Amino acid sequence: MTPTSGADGSADGTAGHDVEQDSSPEQTPTVLEQMGGVSGLIYSTIPVVVFVPVNSFFGLRAAIVAALATAALVFLIRIVRREGLTPAISGLLGVAICVFIADRVGDAKGYFLFGIWTTLAYAIVFVVSIMVRWPLIGVAWHLVNGQGTAWRRHRRTLRAYDIATALWALVFAARYLTQSELYDLGATGWLAFARIAMGWPLTALAVLATVVLVRRAVREEDTVSA
Repeated sequence: MTPTSGADGSADGTAGHDVEQDSSPEQTPTVLEQMGGVSGLIYSTIPVVVFVPVNSFFGLRAAIVAALATAALVFLIRIVRREGLTPAISGLLGVAICVFIADRVGDAKGYFLFGIWTTLAYAIVFVVSIMVRWPLIGVAWHLVNGQGTAWRRHRRTLRAYDIATALWALVFAARYLTQSELYDLGATGWLAFARIAMGWPLTALAVLATVVLVRRAVREEDTVSA
């Protein structure tokens, strides 16, 4: 944890107070950080941008090598910048899986197959979480903040988390339907465009909407608690 202004006085009796003040702001972005953060979402598009044109000009084998080399370079950059080991490894592993599938399929479009099926799995999991009354956005938020499950007993709070979770399910479903159709058509270039266009820009919008809905849910909790 990096110190904040005034942390130089932590040696005296105010240390505990400083920790309490700093804990809440640091917890807020954790959900997004678990996804690799905004930088992670942008980094994930770089191997795709390299893979598609290299495949067009030099073939699949060269594209696989170029994508892996790019992913390795991104991995090193993230390590040097101390952005976290887990997101860096998952990013590199994700590209490795994608190029492996492309190699086995024998077609550049296979690079996108893992992501297509992953988005479908996410959409299903998010929908199921709503159906069983454990909306994942609510679960994740309270898990990150070390809170219990009392929020599930508040009907309006639960509804707000349901809406936020449904929003993410819709995002994943839209990605799956669009990209699976392009995969069937063999439109590799459009697959790359769809992956980027429906990647971090759409995720950023979903995150903003989620923040609004989570704040609404928290207000509902505070009102009920009061």
